[in-house]
Amino acid sequence: MAILELAVAFFVLAIIAGAMGAGGVAGLSMDVAKWLVLIFLVLAVLSFVL
Repeated sequence: MAILELAVAFFVLAIIAGAMGAGGVAGLSMDVAKWLVLIFLVLAVLSFVL
């Protein structure tokens, strides 16, 4: 669950940074959030299969 919470936190950070005009921070935060969600989904599928 911690990975999903981190992904949501980075997503919110990306939205706030994007609204304030910090495009670099918003893009980086969105990339981190995307990877964390992907890792969470892979681990969730693996836990259901195993």
